[in-house]
Amino acid sequence: MVVHPVAVPTVLDPPGARAGVVRPGRAAPSGSGADTHCPYCALQCGVSLTPAPPEVPDAGASPRVVVAPREFPTNKGGLCQKGWTSASLLTAHDRLTVPLVRDRSVDAAGVVTRGGLRPATWDEALGRVARGIMAIQAASGRDAVAVFGGGGLTNEKAYALGKLARTVLRTANIDYNGRFCMASAAAGANRAFGADRGLPFPLADLAGADAVLLLGSNLAETMPPSVQHLAGVRSRGGLVVVDPRRSATAALTGAGAPGGAADGPPQGLHLQPVPGTDLVVLLALLHVVWAEGLADEEYLAARVSGVDDVRRAVAAWWPERAETVCGISADELRRVARLLAAASPSRGGRGAYVLTGRGVEQSTQGTATVTAAIDLALALGLPGRTGSGYGAITGQGNGQGGREHGQKADQLPGYRKIDDPAARAHVAAVWGVDPASLPGPGRPAVELLRSLGTPGGPRALLVHGSNVLVSAPNATYVAERLDALDLLVVCDLVPSETALRADVVLPVTQWAEEEGTMTSLEGRVIRRRRAGSPPDGVRSELWFFAELARRLGSTVSFPLDPAEVFDELARASAGGVADYSGLSHARLDADEAAGGPGLFWPVPAVSPAAAGGEAHPGTPRLFLDRFHTPDGRARMVAVDHVGPSDDVRPDAPVYLVTGRVLQHYQSGAQTRRVAELDRIVPGPFVEMHPILGFRLGIQDGDPVRLTSARGEVRAPARWSDKIRPDTVFMPFHWSGAGSVNRITTDATDPVSGMPEFKVCAVAVAPARSPEVVA
Repeated sequence: MVVHPVAVPTVLDPPGARAGVVRPGRAAPSGSGADTHCPYCALQCGVSLTPAPPEVPDAGASPRVVVAPREFPTNKGGLCQKGWTSASLLTAHDRLTVPLVRDRSVDAAGVVTRGGLRPATWDEALGRVARGIMAIQAASGRDAVAVFGGGGLTNEKAYALGKLARTVLRTANIDYNGRFCMASAAAGANRAFGADRGLPFPLADLAGADAVLLLGSNLAETMPPSVQHLAGVRSRGGLVVVDPRRSATAALTGAGAPGGAADGPPQGLHLQPVPGTDLVVLLALLHVVWAEGLADEEYLAARVSGVDDVRRAVAAWWPERAETVCGISADELRRVARLLAAASPSRGGRGAYVLTGRGVEQSTQGTATVTAAIDLALALGLPGRTGSGYGAITGQGNGQGGREHGQKADQLPGYRKIDDPAARAHVAAVWGVDPASLPGPGRPAVELLRSLGTPGGPRALLVHGSNVLVSAPNATYVAERLDALDLLVVCDLVPSETALRADVVLPVTQWAEEEGTMTSLEGRVIRRRRAGSPPDGVRSELWFFAELARRLGSTVSFPLDPAEVFDELARASAGGVADYSGLSHARLDADEAAGGPGLFWPVPAVSPAAAGGEAHPGTPRLFLDRFHTPDGRARMVAVDHVGPSDDVRPDAPVYLVTGRVLQHYQSGAQTRRVAELDRIVPGPFVEMHPILGFRLGIQDGDPVRLTSARGEVRAPARWSDKIRPDTVFMPFHWSGAGSVNRITTDATDPVSGMPEFKVCAVAVAPARSPEVVA
């Protein structure tokens, strides 16, 4: 019997190399290199790019750069395997360097035939885009053109994309893949605190806590360098991980866990609930906090509203009842509640944190689960205190900044609401347009994708920084909707699955070829720096926005210089929740050059007469004095458990949960093109407990078929005793027959519009065909 162990990543090792050995990537930009940041997750690890020395064998590639970690507060000099190999993206074997267009023909019967993609000039490609947009909007109205953005775009590109949609296309239909990532956390935080910043404190603050409750996040695989910040709480036995799998992060809680003494005591607790019942765990913890007199009543009286409603609601979730739903013993639930309370400042502890991730947020009750996590943190008196708090682990590289400056269907720059007359007037003045010309709120991402090509829905879609054919739920239906469009335009670095379905594909710059800013998971605004030139034929999206606006006859200005775009963004954000008005590229560069602590929003502009002319220092920790609500008080909200929209049943008796693996990122469009990473994990798999395998007659490595109400996928079985016997796990980085999002549900949270990626019901059976991966 083969049982695959939990992989605990080594933070500093690139694949196939010793820890700490600087290793050249396969990158090809010219120039002297730069200090910048990793292109992947929201940890935004600091990296240095320098030209590879001439004695390094070239192996047929263009001149390469060396990727080396550098000291930065989030990664503390560490990198994961993705970061070490990130330069390979710059010379991907199929890097897009010329525009591609697809010709269509119509026969006498009106049947449309779509040809293959062929190379084109930029003039031809842009002409195709502009003419198509004008024709579609003339026939069907402005909202017949939609825009879909991405959480990997720089702040400058995200801002300009939102501006293009609202001022040139004048469509309400814009949203982005951050709706798949942070929407429920944002909805919960805005409702409770009046502001949404993933971590309203620096990540390094976790090091001093006595307890950290982590729900739905596998940090050790998705953000390996972040694990360093948990060393202190682990040494004190205070890390509590809630996950149906004994993931690499959950393994950090055990005796002899990596980084601790081999014969040391447990470093925390792992709770392994029934999938889709995390909300019950939180309601039971809240019940214990009040039932045992562990709440910080003084804090609640001074800083929180809605307390009595929540106290009454959680009275129904005593631990023994919760145990029957979530599968966690009543004793364990009481133990965790007491651990968190003992760590809280009101009881003399060093501090405690409650953190949520996609595993609990990507749910039809994701906002409710986040709300319960915030209610628990408030009951213990944690938010707005140095050394304690609630936070959400942002996933995408610029998932935070991407939602602050105009990609979301209902937002304008600065985290302003698009239906707020004052917000519309302020932003319209910066853009030089009539506020009345700005559209209203549009459709959230899943609803937008469902509506493509339908009567009254968009007939054209512009996609930037997203691969929806792999990343969206119910992906087979998404493919049908894309094919129903009259015009699909994709800007990308490589021919992703979505790009290959497009009518026009435009090659654009990537991370080390562009200047800009990103906003990390902690709200720290950082500089992305250019290390060299892009290949000939590649253009910046900022140039594309300006050129498309010109061809569409708009007089709205679209600057090409990222620093100038940022200055405009700063003015547009002034006075908003996410106020960047006191920032500029020059100030960010100067702060970093001086070894400063970094600048966290809000950073409002300060008049020369105010504060002796000193610039605003930024806000590393939010809510210390008041919450961002009209009365300054946080709001508790009563919620209750409903359960998954697609729960287990006789014809689908097993839970499916999805997630990431260490070596790959998001839809895999980038990491699947890195040979070292692809070699380690070349394809999808179905992780299952040996008990389930024996029961179904599936051995380790056998081809498996998973069937849901939306279709089926196939992949090899991987036995592991670290998962519940009633649950299977699949990573979501691949397309084809092993694309798990072909069978995930597109049911959405009623508040946030976030889809329920993380749990659905499936039938599991041996696959008939050995061909399990396309």
